Amino acid sequence: MARALRLAVAGVGNNISGLLQGAYWYRGLQARGETELPGVRQNAIGGVGVGDIDFVCAFDADPRKIGQDLTDAVLAEPNNYPRLDVELPQQGAIVQLGLVNGGEVTVEDVTKALVDSDAEVLLYSLPTGLQWEAEQYAQAALGAGVAFVNCTPEVVARNPEILAAYEKANVPMVGDDLASHMGSSMVHRSLLSLFAERGVTMSSSYQLNFGGNEDFRNLRENGASKQKSKLNALAQKGIALDAVEIIPSAGYISHLKDNKVAVINIEGLGWAGTPVSLDLKLKVQDSSNAAGVIIDLIRVAAAWRRLGEAGFPIAAASCLKSPAVPHDALTTFAIDEALSMLNERVAAAADRS
Repeated sequence: MARALRLAVAGVGNNISGLLQGAYWYRGLQARGETELPGVRQNAIGGVGVGDIDFVCAFDADPRKIGQDLTDAVLAEPNNYPRLDVELPQQGAIVQLGLVNGGEVTVEDVTKALVDSDAEVLLYSLPTGLQWEAEQYAQAALGAGVAFVNCTPEVVARNPEILAAYEKANVPMVGDDLASHMGSSMVHRSLLSLFAERGVTMSSSYQLNFGGNEDFRNLRENGASKQKSKLNALAQKGIALDAVEIIPSAGYISHLKDNKVAVINIEGLGWAGTPVSLDLKLKVQDSSNAAGVIIDLIRVAAAWRRLGEAGFPIAAASCLKSPAVPHDALTTFAIDEALSMLNERVAAAADRS
C-alpha cells in the first residue's frame, strides 16, 4: 500500500467535516476487510485508499476554529454536517489563522506552514466569491511545491498565467470547481443530453437550488462565479444554453442544514410541436456529495505530484465543473484511460523503488 496522503486544507467548513469524518468511517470498513465501499467510485487511486489521508495543516478565518485541533474545528459552529457514528482522534493539526484581506498573515507565512507540515496537497475550500484569496493560496502552494486543488468556482487553474507557473515549477494544479457526486449540474446536463438524443427540441429550462449551510448563505450575495461555473458544466455539443436559467442559491433555508434541494425543469417540443415537460427534485447531503468527489481530486493530485508531473492532470477532469481543458477535448474514454495510466505508472514506480 502507498503511504498516506498528507493533506493541508484552506477552509474548515462542512466539506472538510464530511471529508475527515468520512475518511475515518471508510478506514473502519477497510480495517474489517470490506471491499465494497458505498459511495466510492475508486477504492484506490495511485495506491491511496479513501481512508489513507493524514490531515497535517489547516487554515481558516473563523475565531471559533482558530487554535483548535482540526477534529474539534470541523465540529464547531457554524458547521452543520451531521456527526457520523465513528470515533475521531485528534489530528495534531491545529487550525491556523489564514489569509484575510488586510490581515497580518502573508503568503510567505502560509508557504512556510505548508513546508513545515510536509503537505503534499493543499485543498482550497473557502466560501465562493474570494478570487483574490484563491489566487494567494495558489501562490503559497506553488512556493511550497505543493499540489493545489481548487474546489470553488474561482478562476485558478483556468488562469493561463497561474497554470503556466505551476507547469514551469513542475507542480500539479487541479481545478476549477468540483462537480458533486450526484449534483444538480451533472443531473441537469444528463437530462439536457437526453432531450437532444431523443430529438426533443428544448425550448427552456431552469435549475433552482436551496440549502441550509453556510455555502448557501454566502451564495445569496456571491453567486455570480458559481452560476457561470454551473453553466460551464452544462455545456455540450448541440445544446444551446441561452434558454437555460440557473440560480445557485434560490434560498437559504436554515432547517435544511447541510441538505441541498435542487429543482430542475425542462420544457421541450416533440413531434408536430407537441409539448414535453419534465420536472425533477433532487435532495442530497450537500457536503457528502462534495467529499465523494474531493477524495478523488486530492488522490489524483498527490499521485501526479509523486510521479513528478506538472500542471493539470486529465484524470481529474470528470470531477470538475470547469476543468482547465476545453470540454470538447474531454471524453469518458479519455478520462478513464488517463486514470488507468496514472494508476499503472504509480504501480510501476512503486515496483522500481
